[in-house]
Order: sequence, then C-alpha cells, then structure tokens
Amino acid sequence: MRAPMGRSWSLWAAVAIERTQGALMLQGCGSDVGKSVLTAGLCRLFANRGLTVRPFKPQNMSNNAAVTADGGEIGRAQALQALACRTAPTADMNPVLLKPQSDTGAQLVVRGRMVGTRVARDFQGDKAALLAVVLESYRRLAKESDLVLVEGAGSPAEVNLRAGDIANMGFALAAKVPVALVGDIDRGHVIAALAGAKAVLDPADAAAIRGFIINKFRGDPALFDDGRTAITAHTGWPDLGMVPWLAAAARLPAEDAVVLQGPAAIAGQARVRIAVPMLSRIANFDDFDPLRLEPAVDLKFTPPGQALPGDADLIILPGSKATLADLAFLRAQGWDIDLAAHVRRGGKVLGVCGGYQMLGRLIADPQGIEGPPGTAAGMGLLDVETTLGADKTLRPVQGRGADGDARLEGYEMHVGRTTGPGLRRPFLHLDGEGPHGAISADGRIMGGYVHGLFQAGAFRRAFMEWLGAQSAGGNHGTAVDHALDEIAEGLERALDIPAIARIAGVDRP
Repeated sequence: MRAPMGRSWSLWAAVAIERTQGALMLQGCGSDVGKSVLTAGLCRLFANRGLTVRPFKPQNMSNNAAVTADGGEIGRAQALQALACRTAPTADMNPVLLKPQSDTGAQLVVRGRMVGTRVARDFQGDKAALLAVVLESYRRLAKESDLVLVEGAGSPAEVNLRAGDIANMGFALAAKVPVALVGDIDRGHVIAALAGAKAVLDPADAAAIRGFIINKFRGDPALFDDGRTAITAHTGWPDLGMVPWLAAAARLPAEDAVVLQGPAAIAGQARVRIAVPMLSRIANFDDFDPLRLEPAVDLKFTPPGQALPGDADLIILPGSKATLADLAFLRAQGWDIDLAAHVRRGGKVLGVCGGYQMLGRLIADPQGIEGPPGTAAGMGLLDVETTLGADKTLRPVQGRGADGDARLEGYEMHVGRTTGPGLRRPFLHLDGEGPHGAISADGRIMGGYVHGLFQAGAFRRAFMEWLGAQSAGGNHGTAVDHALDEIAEGLERALDIPAIARIAGVDRP
C-alpha cells in the first residue's frame, strides 16, 4: 500500500483514520493454519508503516499464557502480537481465555482474571454474556488505535458451534469486522477446505469474508496458480495472496503445539542434552525456546510412551495447568523412575512452576482447586511442600540468580504457596521480594515459579555455564523482534497489501 502523492504515510494515515477506524479479522479453515503468525506479521507490517495497531482475539483456548502489566493474563499469541505492534499487552487483547484442565473442563479467564472453571456444556450458556464483554474490550482497543487486527479461533466452518459463537463469525458480524479466510496448503486439500467453507457457511457469514489467503506454501508458487483460480471460481472470494513457508516463524513462541523435535544440532557442537517430559496439561512450554535455539543445546520434549533419555544432562519438569493430575500422569508414564535414575547418575533437574511443586515432598489441594480435594506425595527432591489455594499470583518479575549477578526478567503465574526448609537455599533473588525458589543441598536440583527465565542473555549464559556449555549469547526477545520484521517483509512480498488495507479500511483512493 502506498500513501497518496505528496503526503507521508503517517500524515495520510492520520487523515484517513479521522474518517473511520480500521479492522480486519483473520479466520481459518481449521486450527493451526497459521492465523497467529500471520496476524503478528501483519501487526508488525502496519506498525512499521506508522499506524497505531492493536491485536485482538475474542476467545482463546491455550495453556500458554502471558502476564499483562496490570496483573492479568492473556494468550501467549496475543502477547506476541502486542510485541509486534510495539505496545504492552493488555487484558482487552484477549478478553476470554480458556485454559484446559481436563478433557471436558477448563479454567475460565475473563479480562485477565480467573472466574472459575467450566465444562464445555456450561460454557455454551455463558457465551451470550461473554459477547458483551468481548465487544466492550474490542471497542476500547478500537478507540486507541488506527487498526485492530483480530484473530479467530478454530474455523467458522464448524457450523455446529455457530449458535452463540463469540470466536469467529458471531463476533465478526456483531462488530461489523470484515474477514479474510486462511487456508493451509501444507496440510493438503486447501481447495476443498476453502470451497467447503463457502458451501456450509450461512450466506450472511460467507458475505463477511472479503478474500482468502493461502498459507505455508513450499516450492514454485506458479505451480498453484490454477488452484488459486479454482478457489476464486468456487467461492467468489478475491485472492489476497499466497504466503510461503516462513522459516522465521520457528523463532517465535509457539502457542498451541509442542515442538517435539528441536533444530538439528550442528555436528560436533551440541554439548548438553536437555529432556522435557511432555505432560498431559503442559503449560508455557515456550519458556524453553531460548535454550532450544542454542547451538550448544539439544533440547527435546519426550512424548508419552517414551522413557526419559538416560544420557540427558538436565531434565526440566515444566509448568502444568493441573499439577496433581500431571503428577499422576508423570508416574503413570514411569517418568518418576527415570527421574530417580537420572538423579542417581548425577544428573541435574530444574522444575518450573508446576514442575517446581512436583519436585517437593507434598502437594495439597484442600479446597479442590484442580479437582476433588486431596493430597499427593511429590518427587521428594526438594525439601518443600505446596498448598494450592484460590488466589492466583500474576505478576511480572525481575531479579538475578542466587549465586551471581546475572539479571533475569520473567513473570509468575500460579496458584499455591510453597514452604519448607529448602527455601533457605534459594534458586533466585527477585527484586522487591528477596529469596525465591529452592536448590538442593548438593546444588543439582532446583526450582521456582518464574516463567521466561531464559529470555535474558545474561541469565541464560550463566545457566548454560552451570551445565558445562557455552551460550551463543544475545537476548531472546531481540531475536523474536527480528523474526517479526522478517515475517512482515515476507508478507509484504507475498500478499496483496493494498487490497488488505482497503478491506480493513485503512486505505483510501
């Protein structure tokens, strides 16, 4: 998109926005078609052009969440998109967040605050009231921005969920936001996915779709020219472009799917091996992305049914949305036996949040926060005990490692209070709080509640030195920021940005 002759982009954009606020919603033919990455890339693209951009997702379902500056929580993808917009994340960017605790139930977070748990059937009854909340949050963002880029959830073609919908077409029609529909060619049948969506959608919903985007294409784009023509013929929707496979997306935090295989280690270079058991309710697994991307680290998630590797230098017990249930899951997989053998061999262990709680002697849930009230023995590797409670700690933190000056920053997001003699040997020192977490007497087992530990280059470097490896250095946040710019540049080349800007209402003749 280009500004009219003789005007700068920022001046022209300001004049245009006086006429109308801009908005565009990206919906998909299914989950994991790349909506989050495309939204983040477009956020950065339009922010780079001088617009004030805000991300928005009416309803998200994810156990990967981020803490906002005002002490709320939102989906990790919306926090990344806020970074792409160069603005701080707020609870309005993801007003409804569902955090699964079981196959049928989830914790419900509304405007950043936990309001209880819901089973799927009960949640359907909440949607009418939640639509009002969603629209209020959206309107607040619209008032402070030139452009709101909205991400849908799942697919609008799931017409069995259309009644009371707040995540896709229900929101789009209520807020009068135009839609671009994304199809994933990497998984195949993209022509059928897009044409099928048009076939099953209500005519009013289909009319809200102003164009389609093909995502994750590999190879010569000309080979799919006829396919794109066929989609337009079957749907009547304009072709807004085809996005190639974006390698830079691998450097962004993932939200919905754990990467079981890290990047291939460079021959002769990987010096330490880290194993992370893939718990059934694993949460905030992007904590370990900075380690996974280190050339001297071979980090793998161990899926259910496989033993933890016997040659691991470090085992990390990650966060969990349901600590007691995942503690039982860990034992059912035999990972407690693998962990005990690892410790006997002299291996090192780190527990983060729920994983930290599991390393203690005991976890008690007297109020039934995660399910029926009960108590379970932990791994007994740290001399601490945890009692779960209704209050949830949500806050950004800064500090340093307990044994050095390496600075860190991250956030806490947990229920429960941990006590015991092990706290006298702290893992970290947090600004304004003091000692935090625990380390075993031999210094090989450690844990704490802080997520995002490895983002800061100084702390990650010190931690890798403890493991006997050398860090490539650098702040992980800077690498993510560069990846966002690279993705924005790729979208500039691949998409019809003038057409997208017109649809969004931020382009004028």
